[in-house]
Amino acid sequence: MTKIRFYILKGTQAEDRQLFACRLAEKALRLGHHIYIHTDNTEQSEQLDRALWSFRADSFVPHQLNEGDDTDCPVLIGHDSPPSRLMDFIINLSSNQPVFFSQFEHMAELLNDVTEIKQAGRERFRFYQQRGYEIETHHL
Repeated sequence: MTKIRFYILKGTQAEDRQLFACRLAEKALRLGHHIYIHTDNTEQSEQLDRALWSFRADSFVPHQLNEGDDTDCPVLIGHDSPPSRLMDFIINLSSNQPVFFSQFEHMAELLNDVTEIKQAGRERFRFYQQRGYEIETHHL
């Protein structure tokens, strides 16, 4: 069963969630995970793609957009379909829980102080809790 972690960030800037997603992907990659980062739309996917190239000068996180081709790239970014292969870690930046989240061993939900993001996060928390998923919450 998928283990779910909610990360509650201070502040209201979208860039803060994006930066934390980059750092989390880097850490998960170092731990040997294959990561899928789920976004709301093409624009958010492309912003995250650019951020992963530049969030830290001494970092390299091999990644690409999930465009349906079979790839062995360890980090994929997408918004409208599941990854084309099995992966074990999902970072959710979307407003909704991905329909396919249960195929992952680990899931990270990233929230901040934006009212709409917090409210959607609370709804997802209840959804996971009602279905018996193991949930951890980290306030950062």
